[in-house]
Amino acid sequence: MTVTEPIGGVERLVSAQAAKPHRSRRRGTPMDRGFMGSALLAGPANVIMQLARPGVGYGVVESRVESGRIDRHPIKRARTTFTYLAVATQGSEAQKAAFRRAVNRAHAQVYSTDDSPVSYHAFDPNLQLWVAACLYKGAVDVYRLLVGDMDEETADEHYREGMTLGTTLQVPAEMWPPDRAAFDEYWRAALEKVQIDDTVRDFLYPIAMARVAVPMPPRIRRPLEKVALLITTGFLPQRFRDEMQLPWDARRQRWFDRLMMTIRVANRVAPKFVRKFPFNLMLVDLDWRIRTRRPLV
Repeated sequence: MTVTEPIGGVERLVSAQAAKPHRSRRRGTPMDRGFMGSALLAGPANVIMQLARPGVGYGVVESRVESGRIDRHPIKRARTTFTYLAVATQGSEAQKAAFRRAVNRAHAQVYSTDDSPVSYHAFDPNLQLWVAACLYKGAVDVYRLLVGDMDEETADEHYREGMTLGTTLQVPAEMWPPDRAAFDEYWRAALEKVQIDDTVRDFLYPIAMARVAVPMPPRIRRPLEKVALLITTGFLPQRFRDEMQLPWDARRQRWFDRLMMTIRVANRVAPKFVRKFPFNLMLVDLDWRIRTRRPLV
């Protein structure tokens, strides 16, 4: 069945204070501490959240940028997204400028036509703000689930870092909500504009299951897709589950919580290089691509 009442930590407001905040002893900024390989498990859910805004959804579904289509080139698109996260939050001004130029060239080809069911343009700062807000919201959920609750000081620093997820492209700084409480107000209002129709839902469902175009026996593929769908649905706030028509209940929530706790424990004992992979290589790869004049996106 589909649950219409919020279940699970992903429903919490980003401004909600933690009852028992986790004090990390690791170096680095809060955003950096949240960038770990296991965070990629939340990627499909975040894609769904972004594409739930019709202008973004149809911009991706109808995209003319063949090399950037997530349905046809998932690994390449994933690399581009991971690199953007690293550049926006940790990159130098030169790295940001180079990546911005590359993204802008791709975005210049993404706009609606007379046949499109909705009007959109990739340079629309309102759509870019929505995508950045989804990335930030996802980063908060990942940190809470896989690292621990942030205290107020850490949460505020994490929020200030999150602004660059939008301002690295065309979102003016003044468009980013001034604090976490204001972000929650923006998020509540923006959810009213969320709508996933059959076309976008059909496009997203294989992504939700992490279905890859690699032949494998059904006895292997089906269990893997079942687990992937559980993880994706667990990272989705209820509004997006309902739009995707994905069932959720207390039993599934328990399985999701146990899995996240297992991953959290594994993160705490894993060596830093393993824990941070592949984010620890993204800026190195970017510099290599710039130096050898290879495509950045």
